[in-house]
Amino acid sequence: MQPSATLAMTARAAERRRAGHPVIGLSAGEPDFDTPAPIREAAIAAIREGFTHYTDNKGTLELREAVARKLLEDNGLAYDPGQIICSNGAKQSVMQAVAVLCRPGDEVVIPAPYWVSYPEMVRFSGGTPVVVSTDVASDWKMSPGQLDAAITERTRLVILCSPSNPTGSVYSRSELAALVEVLERHEHVHILSDEIYEHLVYGVEHVSIASWASMKDRTITVNGFSKAWAMTGWRLGYMAARADIVQAASKLQGQYTSGPCSISQRAGVSALAMPKGPIDEMVAAFRNRRDVTLAGLRAIDGLVCPEPQGAFYLFPDVGAYLGSRTPQGEVLDTSEDLCFHLLDGHDVALVPGMAFGGHRGIRLSYAASLENLETAVERMVRAFDALERA
Repeated sequence: MQPSATLAMTARAAERRRAGHPVIGLSAGEPDFDTPAPIREAAIAAIREGFTHYTDNKGTLELREAVARKLLEDNGLAYDPGQIICSNGAKQSVMQAVAVLCRPGDEVVIPAPYWVSYPEMVRFSGGTPVVVSTDVASDWKMSPGQLDAAITERTRLVILCSPSNPTGSVYSRSELAALVEVLERHEHVHILSDEIYEHLVYGVEHVSIASWASMKDRTITVNGFSKAWAMTGWRLGYMAARADIVQAASKLQGQYTSGPCSISQRAGVSALAMPKGPIDEMVAAFRNRRDVTLAGLRAIDGLVCPEPQGAFYLFPDVGAYLGSRTPQGEVLDTSEDLCFHLLDGHDVALVPGMAFGGHRGIRLSYAASLENLETAVERMVRAFDALERA
């Protein structure tokens, strides 16, 4: 397994900041908002009431019932609490789904750019990642033809992330329907749908692939609380799937970690019950930041960036600058070279697209203040303008 490039870049930026450099970090996938007050208050009440002991391995019945209501009301997905398991973050839910389904020799189709952990989880579970490369012309989305060509008799799983980390792309209902047509011809294939950015969309509809009747029993829907409710440190996520898949995941979780934090679970119940006003405010702020940052980046000649419809990332294609030369004579052959040049020379921390299987891109998180984003873009414009393109 390879270490997380996102965490590695965040750590390097922090080291440079400690040395006195004015680094602006746009590498971490974390909202810069506080957890809403009702959630914090529910956690404090849980502590005061002594709700500080082990819970059911799958999570409390109260939380799983709340998740079931949410899935029905928001996504049109009917699950009973026995088909839901709550874990220590959506990341654990993804890992357990992959581990349950993948055996040595199994293949897992992963569109690229992808979240850095997907292929590593597949390898850890004995499977083989089959990467489907997309490009900026398709808004970084996999086509039905690409999916069909990637599936073999050994394919066990397809991983979809919509809205996407790292690109912010969102599959529309019609685009998902076209993928479903392909998957209906391959009944041996399961789908892992990572929907952690579900609520962070900008004027488009979020659609769950499990809402197609033909996909329901073959889909593992993963979601959580980290992004929409700014609860990254609370470590609470969940999966919903067929009862046998959930039961197998429960076996793993019982040996790995047992159930998630009792206090976080009480907070999760509160999150699902509270009005969505704080989420709406956060989405409005992210949308404004996206627009300002995107306009600045598009001023850079040769840099191409689609308008993301969800999450809080931009993933510009910087292929025109690969192989370019810095004023100091250094050749920047890769997106990693480019990101380290931006960090060490201009104090802007981004993540190279190589980490996401998209070597022509870089990921910028606009989960930062508007002031920091504007300053970072100014630095990036100066940095790119000073490069001598090949």
